[in-house]
Amino acid sequence: MLGGARRVSLADLFKESGRRFGIDVEIVAYELNRHVPIALAGKVVEGLKWSDPEVVDDIARVVKENKVDIILPFVNGAVEIASLCKQQIPGVFVPVSDFSVTSRIFDKVEAAKVFKDNGFPIPRTYSIINNEMPAIVKPRKGGSSRGIRIFYDVEDLMHLENLDSYIIQEYIENAREYTVDCYIDRNGEILVTVPRERIEVMGGEVNRTKTCHIDRIIEMSREVISKLKLTGSVTLQFLHDPKNDRYLLMELNPRLGGGVVCSIYAGAPITDYILAESMGKNPVPCDDWKEGVLMARYMKEAIFYE
Repeated sequence: MLGGARRVSLADLFKESGRRFGIDVEIVAYELNRHVPIALAGKVVEGLKWSDPEVVDDIARVVKENKVDIILPFVNGAVEIASLCKQQIPGVFVPVSDFSVTSRIFDKVEAAKVFKDNGFPIPRTYSIINNEMPAIVKPRKGGSSRGIRIFYDVEDLMHLENLDSYIIQEYIENAREYTVDCYIDRNGEILVTVPRERIEVMGGEVNRTKTCHIDRIIEMSREVISKLKLTGSVTLQFLHDPKNDRYLLMELNPRLGGGVVCSIYAGAPITDYILAESMGKNPVPCDDWKEGVLMARYMKEAIFYE
């Protein structure tokens, strides 16, 4: 796990999948700090920052020393690194999209260009300030909803410093947000697409989410996956504009999302898919997952004694 510091429940689901396959799954987490909750589920190795030029070599060392078979990224900064590991570390299964995709998708301005060039519906995006208010302003890079601001007055927006480091888009009042958890095998076959509504979000992380079968979102997700030739775990985010009945692509994260646990409990066997592919097996597509499965998060502490 690259940056899987809080993904204890997902680590447990991987262990459950392993038992179904008759194997013992062990978790190794590559983190900046060893005092993170994932230590409850496995071994934590202190590593380098994603921006460090030696990070791929260091991960290769950890892979060799711990006999790692699968590499999974869990934060945006680790996705590009995982794509490089896919190229440079032989014999390890890394179910992420190619570097040519991941290197562009985490710059929101570049991602908007990719989406627009491929004909995907997105919120209106402005290259210059205009009088269309309200507008939502997001940092070009980064995640977890940090730095997002909503402006109702163009004069206020004009006082924002370093505007070129932001993306400016239309703000849609009363929009509903949806996430789609997807998995695509190494041959490009879409094995599962599960939409879920983001009911409650705190600090960019979903706290309450519920699976829902919306054909339009599923069809749009499949189109995005096919046109961009995505593989492995993919999380797509959509907005629904209730006034104009539009579904708009908001973000693409080529990794497992924080709320994927909900989709797995709904019947999407994503952890099984990852283990099966790592063993050279061909997983079977799933479309009989359950609608209306609600996930609600709670707090649990990990205690460390020095």
